[in-house]
Amino acid sequence: MFVWITVRYSTAFSPATTRAYTKLTTCLASSNGRISNAIQDKSLLDKTNTDETRRVVSEKLDTNPPKGTRDFYPEDMRLRNWLFDQWRDTARISGFVEYDAPVLESEALYTRKAGEEVTQQLYNFVDKGERAVTLRPEMTPSLARMVMAKKGALPLPFKWFSIPQCWRYERMTRGRRREHFQWNMDIWGVAGEEAEAELIAAMVSFFEGVGLTSEDVGIKVNSRLVIGEVLNELGIPPEKFAATCVLVDKLEKVPVDAIQGELEELGLDRSVVEKLLNVLTNKSIESLRDTLGADSKAVLQLEKFMSLCDAYGIQDWIILDASVVRGLAYYTGIVFEAFDRKGQLRAIAGGGRYDKLLETFGGDSIPAAGFGFGDAVIVELLKERNILPSFEESGIDTVVFAMNEKLFPAAIHAAAALRKAGQSVDLILEAKKSKWVFKHADRLGAKYCLIVGESEYENGEVAVKDLKLGEQVNVKIEELGSWATSQ
Repeated sequence: MFVWITVRYSTAFSPATTRAYTKLTTCLASSNGRISNAIQDKSLLDKTNTDETRRVVSEKLDTNPPKGTRDFYPEDMRLRNWLFDQWRDTARISGFVEYDAPVLESEALYTRKAGEEVTQQLYNFVDKGERAVTLRPEMTPSLARMVMAKKGALPLPFKWFSIPQCWRYERMTRGRRREHFQWNMDIWGVAGEEAEAELIAAMVSFFEGVGLTSEDVGIKVNSRLVIGEVLNELGIPPEKFAATCVLVDKLEKVPVDAIQGELEELGLDRSVVEKLLNVLTNKSIESLRDTLGADSKAVLQLEKFMSLCDAYGIQDWIILDASVVRGLAYYTGIVFEAFDRKGQLRAIAGGGRYDKLLETFGGDSIPAAGFGFGDAVIVELLKERNILPSFEESGIDTVVFAMNEKLFPAAIHAAAALRKAGQSVDLILEAKKSKWVFKHADRLGAKYCLIVGESEYENGEVAVKDLKLGEQVNVKIEELGSWATSQ
């Protein structure tokens, strides 16, 4: 006798079902009955799952974004877009044009051999084509690559800007994340300090535009020529110059003892470092002139730069600080750093001259200067000074809704007329009570609520309520466009 048994089940049996299943198979086996393969195959549960019978058991989703990154909800996007608009407007009035590049770049663009932190902070990996790539940690090398790609075809000078998203796997602090957006402004093809002065003037224009003053923000300025002249006098060879600058920049964060080993690898004993640091304490042109001499190229460069800042009328923002060297090896001349004068936040922005960057990629040098300005610190500063605008309102001008389903086509017609006139309109797409609609309009911060009601519609009109004044008027449907443009 053959017994065929078909069992339909889900991926998880109850204890009672499991006991019955075990008893049945045991009974059939002991009575020499033929057992269906469906019973003998213990893996059948995995083989026969269907959408109808599958019970999905999974771990709870972590709703947080990856550590160091951000979600941008609509209110956050309004803030971000506002900031980007401020940056773009500043760049535009200063004659800069926008460019962009891939967020994914070749790792070789950033693996310079000068001990820079950025090299250890890359989000890098080998792609499926066995290429070493990375999420860009900064934009300047991408710009250099783009310039080289044109093989001298780009007309010089040029003034470009971008707002890239940059990635660094670093320790997070207030105003420092592992991803951020950065306003980059660069001038290529101008060898003189006029380029740096133009860049800093644009930066000051932005600060003033968002309500900050020279009492809130200062801009420290120095020249890499200062440290170069000191190292030359101390007998340090030129090939160690860039790496030394990178180490000196670290001294703002750590004591000398913390980097003593790295200094010794460069052949810099403690006495050399102490002499160097003594020079870097200078805070005025006069003291630098006394230290380096009146014919010092560094002093002459800084004097010219300061006179240009006077011409721009931004001298109140500028502070000479010989300790500022910036942490990137490719800087060659004037360097600068914007900072919070209260000292509560890290650097707001920074940059300088990088004439020899293309040489590091095998190209010919081109005079260039620029700065990077992150989005995180400036937002913290504006919040701290209580001058960051509110972004709670959505920017919706008018909410449109129909009192019943029969009037919905008329509501569509009204919304279309307002949109054609340039208004931002939220059309209510479902049947809702008027109380809900007015609460919704208030939540959005809308200016008006347009109601399509039966009595008004019969007269060829709609009701429009001013949500701030509380006043309501009737408007002819064919006149909605002109009403919208008059508001």
